Amino acid sequence: MSDLFSLAGRTAVVTGASSGLGARFATVLAEAGATVYAAARRTDRLRALGPAIHPVGCDVSVERDRIRLTETAFAETGRLDVLVNNAGVPGAAMAEKESAADFAAVLAVNLVAPFHLARLMVEGRAAGGTASIINVASILGLVSAAPMGGAGYAASKAGLIGLTRELAGQWGAAGIRVNALAPGWFRSEMTGELFADERSSRWVGRNTMLARGGESGELDGALLFLASDASSYYTGQVMVVDGGWTAR
Repeated sequence: MSDLFSLAGRTAVVTGASSGLGARFATVLAEAGATVYAAARRTDRLRALGPAIHPVGCDVSVERDRIRLTETAFAETGRLDVLVNNAGVPGAAMAEKESAADFAAVLAVNLVAPFHLARLMVEGRAAGGTASIINVASILGLVSAAPMGGAGYAASKAGLIGLTRELAGQWGAAGIRVNALAPGWFRSEMTGELFADERSSRWVGRNTMLARGGESGELDGALLFLASDASSYYTGQVMVVDGGWTAR
């Protein structure tokens, strides 16, 4: 069974890897045997992930940075097998406080960048073989969590789920699987203030069937399943890992 989840000999790119879930994702894929290119603006934090991780300074909102990221992986390893589109920004919580420009900026990072990176991956890879694209969405792309969340953020994650299904349909015959991973309320840099506030933390526990927020390690299995041959017949799907939030 360990061979089924092995990523030995494969190359992976993880965006937004300088902290939180992204840093965990990069580490988990490396431990499974992949050559991992971890991308983020804060390269000092990427280097702190250890010698097994290849740090690449990248602002995913900048087109030339996205091109350079995929070109680096292809140039150094000759392949790109796994793409984890994890980078994201939250935007304003209240719609009336989010300008049109702010809304567009959220979509640029959370939706446009994943699309372009996925396209660059497909354009650069050799014909034949398989590949996996994992778009990190959110339960806020499926349900409202008002007053938490945000219009731009929810729209970007709902759009990312739609994009996932469409790309899976277009590229499936070429051996490319495209799936979305939709975490619930996990402790991360983005949710730090939420969990630090006692009232908000109780709100998460009260509305989650398992009565608590998630820990980063609780996404390891889902990530490895989607990245590896264990999911060889799984595409176009949204894997929700939320402690039962969306089932209530």
